[in-house]
Amino acid sequence: MRDQEAGWIGAEILNKDGSHDLGPLQINSWWVPRIAALLSRRENEVRRWLQFDPCFNAEVARWIFLDALRTSGSYWKAVGIYHSPNGARQRRYAALVAVHLQKRFGADVFSRRAIDGLRTSR
Repeated sequence: MRDQEAGWIGAEILNKDGSHDLGPLQINSWWVPRIAALLSRRENEVRRWLQFDPCFNAEVARWIFLDALRTSGSYWKAVGIYHSPNGARQRRYAALVAVHLQKRFGADVFSRRAIDGLRTSR
């Protein structure tokens, strides 16, 4: 997902709906109030951390993904949920992330042999 998002420290990208994508993993600013409430922190602090603290940004991305995984029960559905609540956009995004995984780890990353290798290496 990091390769697909392609953000950077300090990123604040305006979206068509007026929200912003923040930092390396492009966390949407509509998450800020929820995260601030969960952490009992001010929204401007959370927004600044998302934008400028790569560790905080990555941890929030992890939390968003794991929450989606818990609720959906599907790795690829969770990848899509990370990006959008819209099913068609989720599927498109998951496919793009899969392409990045293939580029990074090779064309056989999704082969039965590779998957079985991951299972036995645990």
